Amino acid sequence: MNSSPITSSQTGIHEQLSTLVVRHMATPFRKPVTDYNRKAFDSSIATWRTAGAAPLILDTGCGVGLSSYHLAVQYPDHFIIGIDQSEDRLARNTHWSGPEPLNLCFVRADLVDYWRLLLEARIFPARQYLLYPNPWPKIGHVARRWQGHAVFPTIVALGGYVECRSNWQIYIEEFAAALNQVATDRLDRIAISETYATETPITPFERKYLSSGHGLWRCCAQVSAAL
Repeated sequence: MNSSPITSSQTGIHEQLSTLVVRHMATPFRKPVTDYNRKAFDSSIATWRTAGAAPLILDTGCGVGLSSYHLAVQYPDHFIIGIDQSEDRLARNTHWSGPEPLNLCFVRADLVDYWRLLLEARIFPARQYLLYPNPWPKIGHVARRWQGHAVFPTIVALGGYVECRSNWQIYIEEFAAALNQVATDRLDRIAISETYATETPITPFERKYLSSGHGLWRCCAQVSAAL
């Protein structure tokens, strides 16, 4: 089934994004963490530690988990935690055959709380993937995009290799701009938006977008954690 391209009246980086980022950097995010998310976090971290506490990879908003599976196969010396807030999506991780890799676990949790709990626990992932997040393309929804959200400085503070992919170029341009603004001297290089192509898509969305002829973009950067 073909996917329609993203349409928006926004034609470039949102004019309020930089102001939002400054505000979020200056103001501590004090939203209470729910008990459910804390328990889910503790359980997944216990699983990671029991498995040997290998370098950690986060697959955030993993959906049905296909991308998490591919990451587990690609990085056998790492441990992958696939995180999604939907129990239904996580229950449908049927896109591969055979047993679940031993270096992989899934957790149902709200990402906003999960990221903050990681920083609170001083657990810094080796790699973070944000693959095709909800683009929220309406101009008034910029604060719902990760780069405009109050949790964005926490994502950046966790550091590691950070990669975000989208089929909306503006989303990635914004992500790169916000990353440069927050990380400043903690980046290995200036973050940019770049086109992305692959013959082996690792998420159902990536497969659908490619088969529908969409352009894909990504931002990749190595970020030093805010220790």
